Amino acid sequence: MDSNKKYWKGLEELNKTPEFVEKNKHEFAEPIPIEDVLTGGGLAGKTPRRDFLKAVGFGVGAVTLAACQKVPVRKSLPYLIKPEEVTPGVANYYTSTYEGHAILVKTREGRPIKIEGNPNDLLSKGGVSAQAQASVLDLYDVNRLKSPLKDGAETGWSQVDDFIKKELAAIKAGGKKIRIVSSTISSPSSLAVIDDFITQYPTAKHINYDAVSYTGIIQGNQNSFGKAVLPHYNFDKADIIVSFGADFLGTWISPAEFTRQYVQNRNNKSLQSKKMSRHIQFETGMSLTGTNADVRIPIKPSEEGIALIALYNAVSGSTLPGTKKLDNSNADKAIAIVAKELQAAKGKALVVAGSNDVATQVLVNAINSLLGSYGKTIDLDNPSHQFAGNDAEFVEFVKDMGRGEVDAVFFLNANPVYDYYNSKEVADGLKKVRLKVSFANYSDETASLCNVITPNHYYLESWGDDNAIEGYYTILQPAINPVYDTRQAEQSFLIWSDNAVKDYYTYVRNNWDKNLLAKGGLSGQSGWETLLQTGFVKVADKPAGAYTFGRDLNAVAQTIIDHSGQLAAKIELQVYQSVALRDGKRANNPWLQELPDPVSKVTWDNFAALAPADMKTWGYVDGDVVTIEANGYKVDLPALSQPGQARGTVSVAVGYGRTMVGPVGINVGKNAFPLYSLRNGTFQISAPATLTATGDNSPLSQTQTHHSIEGRNSIIKEATFTEYLKDPYQGSGGGKDHKDYNENNLFWQEYDHPQYNWVMAIDLNACTGCGACVVACSAENNVPVVGKDEVGRRREMHWIRIDRYYSFNDDGNGGTTREREIAKLEDLDNVRVVYQPMLCQHCEHAPCETVCPVLATVHSSEGLNHMAYNRCIGTRYCANNCPYKVRRFNWFNYWNDSRFENYLQNDHTQLVLNPDVVTRFRGVMEKCSMCIQRIQAGKLKAKIEKRPVKDGDIKVACQQTCPANAIVFGNSNDPNSEVSKALRSERTYYVLEELNVQPGVGYQVKVRNINEIEA
Repeated sequence: MDSNKKYWKGLEELNKTPEFVEKNKHEFAEPIPIEDVLTGGGLAGKTPRRDFLKAVGFGVGAVTLAACQKVPVRKSLPYLIKPEEVTPGVANYYTSTYEGHAILVKTREGRPIKIEGNPNDLLSKGGVSAQAQASVLDLYDVNRLKSPLKDGAETGWSQVDDFIKKELAAIKAGGKKIRIVSSTISSPSSLAVIDDFITQYPTAKHINYDAVSYTGIIQGNQNSFGKAVLPHYNFDKADIIVSFGADFLGTWISPAEFTRQYVQNRNNKSLQSKKMSRHIQFETGMSLTGTNADVRIPIKPSEEGIALIALYNAVSGSTLPGTKKLDNSNADKAIAIVAKELQAAKGKALVVAGSNDVATQVLVNAINSLLGSYGKTIDLDNPSHQFAGNDAEFVEFVKDMGRGEVDAVFFLNANPVYDYYNSKEVADGLKKVRLKVSFANYSDETASLCNVITPNHYYLESWGDDNAIEGYYTILQPAINPVYDTRQAEQSFLIWSDNAVKDYYTYVRNNWDKNLLAKGGLSGQSGWETLLQTGFVKVADKPAGAYTFGRDLNAVAQTIIDHSGQLAAKIELQVYQSVALRDGKRANNPWLQELPDPVSKVTWDNFAALAPADMKTWGYVDGDVVTIEANGYKVDLPALSQPGQARGTVSVAVGYGRTMVGPVGINVGKNAFPLYSLRNGTFQISAPATLTATGDNSPLSQTQTHHSIEGRNSIIKEATFTEYLKDPYQGSGGGKDHKDYNENNLFWQEYDHPQYNWVMAIDLNACTGCGACVVACSAENNVPVVGKDEVGRRREMHWIRIDRYYSFNDDGNGGTTREREIAKLEDLDNVRVVYQPMLCQHCEHAPCETVCPVLATVHSSEGLNHMAYNRCIGTRYCANNCPYKVRRFNWFNYWNDSRFENYLQNDHTQLVLNPDVVTRFRGVMEKCSMCIQRIQAGKLKAKIEKRPVKDGDIKVACQQTCPANAIVFGNSNDPNSEVSKALRSERTYYVLEELNVQPGVGYQVKVRNINEIEA
């Protein structure tokens, strides 16, 4: 273990740039502006609207009325209470589903305020993504359409129904095409409704269109095995995982589920069993998955196919015709070693690729077949239904519109005028369509071109179901009555097709009674009520078959080689999804916009990620605006120097640049979807590109280096798996050599914790850095959003942050000097990354407590550091004295200041706030409270039930949402509690332990399973 290893948060810290040094001379970014002190004013009137997007226009007066009306007992049942009761001050939980995951919706006085994972969910076992956590906020968006629109004017539902039915009758008589364009629908009841509609209108056809497509995988399986399915991957059954550009922990297919699977072979329990999987990532841009890999190899998009051919040759022992040698020596060396490891792990190996190219996916199938992966780590018989988009069908639909062959189109959760690579072709085609209907909640880019908009219920107002994975059926039930005069899209289809059942609830109920309840061994009213309380039924899995690949690969290899030649250029472009915004459907959500990107730590923007060596060669600095041109489209974006980016490449995130959405997301960043291309029948995410400097500079708002810890080396601790097996205490500093800093204590009194001592353990090997905990904390604790400008001023308010640390690979000589690190830019191509959740450490010897002149921050008998907000006068001494930089200062009264009423309506945003947590006023410090409201609720429940608090009764918000179960909270006075067991791990250490502040949060050492690839 190298004790001299250096960690750094960003290039500015590594290089000690003048700007970085200047900003960190003082603890605080800047004093309160003197004009604010004198006038009581703020920046209202001076700062653009977009820069104050705390919760812009979220909430509606109508919600109050909707919340006061009980959802009928005969329809909706709470998760734990039967029959339904609404008791003021007591939360109800309703089962529901989000993207196929079983979830719980927490309601207070009839208002949904928080999304929780259903602990029985088969996919993520209670873990919930940042998108699911943030989704509750969209319910209170005043920018949602409040009634149907016809030709841009509000109208009534009866008028809309009469018009559409009349138009459909005429179109049916004329025999022209009717098309339903939706993002993937995996709901059995919704699909049945659409089938009934098509029966009524035989010229109708349903087209699945996904902005981020997986057609390449689906068609690749059709070509390989005659099964056009998206496989269900089992990362938990793989001893070795090799990924080519698939960000399966961040955005690829089912990241919350895959995260749970992935960490099962890498967490504390696995390591104690002397077992750890191995993960090698080949990719262009630094992804969340790449940062978690044991070994990461940067490659260009043009090299990916060549590397896969080389891997196939090495695994199969044959040579495909036209095989070319990789110019990338690191990748070439790694492929040879990886092939041997894959062969040694047959039956427990998994190779995945993020490419949407059919030929590439066919080759990946051939490799997995040789490795015996089918039926074990890959399941084609119990496939995923999460993505079913068909690129060819959508392209044909666009051509049909252009030829005037389509007379009616219905858009359901699809916005191709924004996210199709050739949006102009879609817009022009729509001009030739007689009836254009959108079910959008907003007048978005596509809906605005439709003559009718029939706004859909939000999912928290809806009935329905989902079938994300074969055999797993989840139920969707409303947690609140419809806020606006909206109507569920399925009910509209029932009405327009003159279905015998006009009410969608009845339709769903009938479908379950006839087809689905029996799958879970349920029936009748009692079975229905059981379903509503459990949230899902599960059918036994079909036997997963072992599939043998028997196709000739000569033509496949040639296609890949040709594709590689087309991509090869001085600069190669890669387009990807950001972990926060994904495809941009939730661009109007401020919680997601302000969530820092896990790798770059940029908020409120997308950017052009470039290798540091390229930035230096081309004379760019961070923020320099460059013009990227690819596929006939140009976009101007600020450049960012990103360690780990493959040289000669540029990576850009989609999901930004919305032009017709609410005020939060409008014109934030630039639209990168037009950089896509159509090649070999599928949408492709890479292309040759050119880069030109514009001469402008647009600073990016990043959070990473706002909180300097002055280069201390006891913050991150690492070990290799080999070192860990030799000595489990490797890296932690524990065992016999563990120092006792309690001796000669002169400054702090010792506290007694007679009943409870609340502490936390965080496993750095399990934490992937996804950020779900950040959003969960904001939702639970009413943490305000501050906007891009305020983030740029170092004023973000998140109570928990995910610190991302870079380090260089050890050169075998006991560490590297800083001069060598800076001089050799190639080191920046191969950095390692560690994520560390950082929150208030609730120190026993808390430095903040000793300097507060008004006792606003005090220690409790239960081991917590409390904040009395009404005492705080904002001296900020506590923040200055905190070595972890986890305290936040309220520069403005973000929630309630009437001067900002154009930016956030205080009466409205109160509707999403947790009433158990006070909203903080301007001029006070705030920080993590360990969800004290949850602790008190757990103790009260135990008291009412006349029993002690049991381990697991109380879960803090960050712990509950984590798909990786990386965070464990509990009472250390209970030696059998999970947190006590975790803190007794040989890997446990405490950050800045030498300061003797006695933190209450212990971390487990990061372990990497590396070998000769990195030698």
